[in-house]
Amino acid sequence: MTGGASARLGQWGERQVRRALERQDVTILAANWRCPYGEIDIIAATEKELYFVEVKTRRSRSYMEIREAVSASKQRKLLLTAESYLQEHPEEHRQPRFDVAEVYAPQGTDTFQPEIHYYPNAFDGSGG
Repeated sequence: MTGGASARLGQWGERQVRRALERQDVTILAANWRCPYGEIDIIAATEKELYFVEVKTRRSRSYMEIREAVSASKQRKLLLTAESYLQEHPEEHRQPRFDVAEVYAPQGTDTFQPEIHYYPNAFDGSGG
């Protein structure tokens, strides 16, 4: 898959996860939020919790389970990025958590019903 096709598939997967969260009455606060430390795919919230969501989209499981791609290094970047978000939003009072969403789309962006696996509290935010 080319870089452009891979990016399109990733964006498509993120949209699928945003829609799934919205169907559960979760509010999407930001998508692809960036700072010098990195990017958070989705920032969402309920009344009491703030979700920092990393989305991984692939056409197959042939390489590894997607959640395995969120390495300790990636977790540290997500933690720094989340801390930056919280510094920019000092009014934020909800309990933060780090979630991972896996999207399997065998037909790429033409997949009618992608398989979405959502892992709340996928890691504890200690970065290791």
